[in-house]
Amino acid sequence: MKKTALALLAAMAATPAFGADWSSTELHYQLGNLKQNPFGPAAEQKSTTHIYTLQHASGWKYGDNFFFVDYSDWDDGQRQRDWYGEAYFNFSLGKISGADLSLGPLKDVGVVLGVNAGGDSKIRKYLPGIQLALDVPGAAFFNTLITAYIDDNLGVANGGAPKEGDSWMLDTAWAFPFAFANHDFSLEGHAEYIGSRTNEFGDKVKAHVLAQPQLRYDLGKTLFNDPQRLFVGIEYQYWHNKFGSDISESAVQGLAVWRF
Repeated sequence: MKKTALALLAAMAATPAFGADWSSTELHYQLGNLKQNPFGPAAEQKSTTHIYTLQHASGWKYGDNFFFVDYSDWDDGQRQRDWYGEAYFNFSLGKISGADLSLGPLKDVGVVLGVNAGGDSKIRKYLPGIQLALDVPGAAFFNTLITAYIDDNLGVANGGAPKEGDSWMLDTAWAFPFAFANHDFSLEGHAEYIGSRTNEFGDKVKAHVLAQPQLRYDLGKTLFNDPQRLFVGIEYQYWHNKFGSDISESAVQGLAVWRF
């Protein structure tokens, strides 16, 4: 794992973890056939892809934090490996001020600082903005991010993805736990929209929509009487204009999750 990925984890560790009100850390494994390079003559080619994810969320007296790092392993004629990570630090205006900011379905407003980074692509994006925490019936959480999408890519001259203009992002994340008989499930995930921009060659990078809902089953409760520990399920990925290309993707992946 390269220095930028370690920087994401270091930034997370720099928050007051010992004073956390709550914390959840998970290891994910996903398996599916994905389009790894939606550019050029092999744009529609799918590769069997293994994705290993470290994901963390926690809350403290001034807000909450979230990060994940994906490590992907696939073979498109030659074995490839790469990593990608995102981190978001939300400062709750309600918690900081001590005021009740709820209004209708709105529970709280936060100021968000985000960063996205990639390995071989040498991508860096900064995402300052706001988070709206919504009170949705049946949801464990339902949050919407509205942020800028500020480019700091190293560019082609430095062996990375092309530099791009700035844009904006809208992202909604949710979790809906439910039970059937004595079995526990959860429908969770996120959907994002990132606006169009232009790269360093003057080419248009198209706006994209990415949705990744998961259906999880609490296998640990059923087999070992240890709830909220081991989950299995599926993740459906729909990506319109993947990476800003003309190619879209619809794929189902197997999912296993271990929660610490």
